[in-house]
Amino acid sequence: MAEVHALDDYYLAITLLITIAYQLFFFSIAFSLKFDKLTDFAGGTNFVVLASITLAFSGHHNARQIVDSIFIMIWGARLSGFLLFRIIKTGKDDRFDDKRDKFFSFLGFWVFQMIWVWTVSFPVTILNSPNVTKYKQPKFGTGRDIAGVILFAIGFLMESVSDIQKYQFRSKPENKGKVCDVGLFVWTRHPNYFGEILIQFSIFMIAVAPAAYGYVHSGAYSALYASILGPFFLTILLMFVSGLPLQERPGAKKRYESGNHWESFLEYTKRTSILIPFPPQLYVRMPTILKRTIFLEFPLYVFDPAKHADQSKVQDRQAEEGAVEGNDGRNGNE
Repeated sequence: MAEVHALDDYYLAITLLITIAYQLFFFSIAFSLKFDKLTDFAGGTNFVVLASITLAFSGHHNARQIVDSIFIMIWGARLSGFLLFRIIKTGKDDRFDDKRDKFFSFLGFWVFQMIWVWTVSFPVTILNSPNVTKYKQPKFGTGRDIAGVILFAIGFLMESVSDIQKYQFRSKPENKGKVCDVGLFVWTRHPNYFGEILIQFSIFMIAVAPAAYGYVHSGAYSALYASILGPFFLTILLMFVSGLPLQERPGAKKRYESGNHWESFLEYTKRTSILIPFPPQLYVRMPTILKRTIFLEFPLYVFDPAKHADQSKVQDRQAEEGAVEGNDGRNGNE
């Protein structure tokens, strides 16, 4: 197939337009039918679409392009498939309870998803573009290629296995409300996030090889290195926007106020690293300053009951528990 030049020679404009059209198509279905089941599916499969199209357009198909494109396709397909399976089982997505009926609020999520897909795809998009493929490419199998393949395998296994482990744990009635501290969750509270970050940096590591070994020059050289914006953007999202900030302090607040296995959750957070896998026997003894810096457990994630809890909810819950205990005592004396 001949090389296709579409709008610009880095494929950034055409991939943006495809992403906008793809997401708006699914948004129209989701908003019209108040249907949550396609939201995450649309995000994950969009990566597959962009990688497939840019690889087909490139017309060259060297081993590095094929491997990197397949990696992001595998990741996107697995992620979208798992999230579709999970939402079918649960029935609805609680994230949209306050947005589902509001056009612009709901659309805002989809616009954010467009930016996420388009940006995170940068390494593969630029690697497949005419401005890069016009240069001779280093033979696949360089040190960066090998390191990228290994990192991808580790990250993909971590994300896939941890998703299954958490789903299986929560599927058991006896585990309702309990802290998931099995499998990979013994080593890190968010193994799926850590795995996803590894995956995206591994894809970049492979994509940047032609620039790192001096095979491409000028704008192509800069563009390949600039594509690190993709994995950095994903990392920033997970650490400061839609990942840990929505899981850590809010999750702890909810448990504390409801009394839902709060003590066991507190012990779990003391012995388990927030993101970077680490032996719990060592982490629990680690000085707080190291946890807050090297191990990334920043203050914005930390829950302080005195500062962040709604004490009226705690008092109501304690009063209700006291009334129940009083009734049980009276019933036992009758």
